[in-house]
Amino acid sequence: MKVIQADNYEDLGKIAGEMIFRQMEAKDDSVLGLATGETPVGIYQYLAEGYQDRNLSFSKVRTVNLDEYIGMDGSNEQSYRYFMNKHLFNKVDIRKEFTEVPNGKCEDVEQECLRYEKRIEEFGGIDIQILGMGENGHIGFNEPGNEFICDTHVVQLTEDTRKVNARFFDSADSVPEQAITMGIRTILKARKIILAVYGVKKAEALAGVLKDRVTPWLPASVLQFHPDVTVIADAGALSKCTGLY
Repeated sequence: MKVIQADNYEDLGKIAGEMIFRQMEAKDDSVLGLATGETPVGIYQYLAEGYQDRNLSFSKVRTVNLDEYIGMDGSNEQSYRYFMNKHLFNKVDIRKEFTEVPNGKCEDVEQECLRYEKRIEEFGGIDIQILGMGENGHIGFNEPGNEFICDTHVVQLTEDTRKVNARFFDSADSVPEQAITMGIRTILKARKIILAVYGVKKAEALAGVLKDRVTPWLPASVLQFHPDVTVIADAGALSKCTGLY
């Protein structure tokens, strides 16, 4: 894995954003894998502010998001569809029919998981996947556990993850208990991966990703198996990684 230290949060967004712009310049119908959470917001801000200056269009770009809460549709302000509309889709010229987020209000979640996998295949696979990482090392909503789950699936969110996400809700009890998420194999099929990590709270997990053996108890460690991963992190996130890159 290639590791780049960002000077600050803004710099992290710029470095990742430039990688995405280069991908779009090379292929105007690129398929972007997108993540939600606090860390990617700076990336989307950079893209939204810069695309007109670059004379780049998102009109042929396709996107697929990592996950969505079960029970939420795009009108819910806590849904990831709403998040993406707010932070990126409504600010660029992307075609909404080219943007895929799992349907959290679907009637059959198992069929939705299969549909999502098929949709990614129809797009031709993901060219560049943005990932954040939780304090417990989860990517997407692939939580620590006994095994890696390969394909898009339903996950029971851990109490730790629900507590961390509670800051976005009225109360911890309001955080959904389940989500639909891309699986590990789906993520690893992406041709390139950006792992964006910010803050000292994630330092221990990031050190494990860079130095420890691959284990489903630290889901992001599986990125060691991918041939083209760029880690972009600030000094806090890299504070326990001395000598590892």
